[in-house]
Amino acid sequence: QVQLVESGGGLVQAGGSLRLSCAASGPIFTTYAMGWFRQAPGKEREFVASINWTGGSSVYADSVKGRFTISRDNAKRTVYLQMNKLKPEDTAVYYCAARRLGTLTAGPYDYDYWGQGTQVTVSS
Repeated sequence: QVQLVESGGGLVQAGGSLRLSCAASGPIFTTYAMGWFRQAPGKEREFVASINWTGGSSVYADSVKGRFTISRDNAKRTVYLQMNKLKPEDTAVYYCAARRLGTLTAGPYDYDYWGQGTQVTVSS
């Protein structure tokens, strides 16, 4: 059983930056694809970014492309989401997810494990 714990959320002004971290514990992590999703109040959970098991490939939602960067450090069993040029519409709870199959995907139902989420609030 993989456990995921997100950290790094908080309150930031528009135009600012935050870096989210997701620490994984449990068995095999290095062969898992990882993803970040977010959910704003009253909205469905939406895909943000995904990275494959090697870290060599990633994909982003159009809304964050060019502003967010996903990365991973398999030695530290951690995946990151660097968020720059934040906008008020980025305000949401951000969730980390792990997929046993190592290829990246944007579909939330393709992921097997989820963290509890971390709140990101961007003020205007």
